[in-house]
Amino acid sequence: MNTIHVDVVSAEESIYSGEAKFVALPGEAGELGIYPRHTPLITRIKAGSVRIEKADGSEEFVFVAGGILEVQPNCITVLSDTAIRGKDLDEEKANAAKAAAEEALKNAKTEFDVAKAQSEMYVIAAEIAALRKYRLKK
Repeated sequence: MNTIHVDVVSAEESIYSGEAKFVALPGEAGELGIYPRHTPLITRIKAGSVRIEKADGSEEFVFVAGGILEVQPNCITVLSDTAIRGKDLDEEKANAAKAAAEEALKNAKTEFDVAKAQSEMYVIAAEIAALRKYRLKK
């Protein structure tokens, strides 16, 4: 069987490490799909879902809040400040964070405050979308 080693790492811990047949994730210019022996690549990724098709055919989902992707012919590394396993995503927590970001946007007094709140909203929206995608696959 043809597989590639995948590591998904957050600032706090290793989220996933194992063999995969295929990995899909949100690149800056669109969705990236990576199979074993892919051409080497380093690029930034957007907030969203990393879908890992494991060697046994099952799937693993990980939400990342953006980051860096490195692809080598036999190894994929995803580095993100924030990465959460699909099974650990919490809808209540995400909705509370969304409400807090919306409130921060309403109360923003400077352009910096507006940009920060908009950035938080973008990441939270991606997290909620990842949560819904994960639930549909279960």
